[in-house]
Amino acid sequence: MKADLDSFDIAILAILQKDNLTPQRAIAERVNLSPAAVQRRIKRLLASGVIAANTAQLSPEAMGRPLTILIEVQLVNELDALTAGFRERVAAEDAVQQCYNVTGHIDYLLVVTATDIQEYQAIAQRLFEGDQNIQRFKTFIALGTLKRSLHLPLPQTAATSNKR
Repeated sequence: MKADLDSFDIAILAILQKDNLTPQRAIAERVNLSPAAVQRRIKRLLASGVIAANTAQLSPEAMGRPLTILIEVQLVNELDALTAGFRERVAAEDAVQQCYNVTGHIDYLLVVTATDIQEYQAIAQRLFEGDQNIQRFKTFIALGTLKRSLHLPLPQTAATSNKR
């Protein structure tokens, strides 16, 4: 369900999406609202789920995890009872940054981070070994990063388009 956002909400979200540590007083000055109004709006955006989490985006390289690996997973059968174990292992594996159930010739696409190939092999073993419902998995190692972001495009309003 799409949230009902006005131009102030969108302006606040644009600021928070770039730097979630921006003080509410600074946000208030930039969007022409009082700090109390900004605080109420942020609280509402959190409560409604528009802001899903307040987290820090860590640098994989700085954390000693320079490998980004994409894994295509093809299952034998997509029945919930047969995929439950795989889904639980993926959810529990900290190295899995993202996992998508997708359309097409594969069933899942995973984004995994690792320190080196040996760690990746251990991760793959934990995720796939012994699971008879895994038909195959295919690994792609990223050679470089063109873009890394979870930012969403925000709707344009008259107020936000004039600030460019």
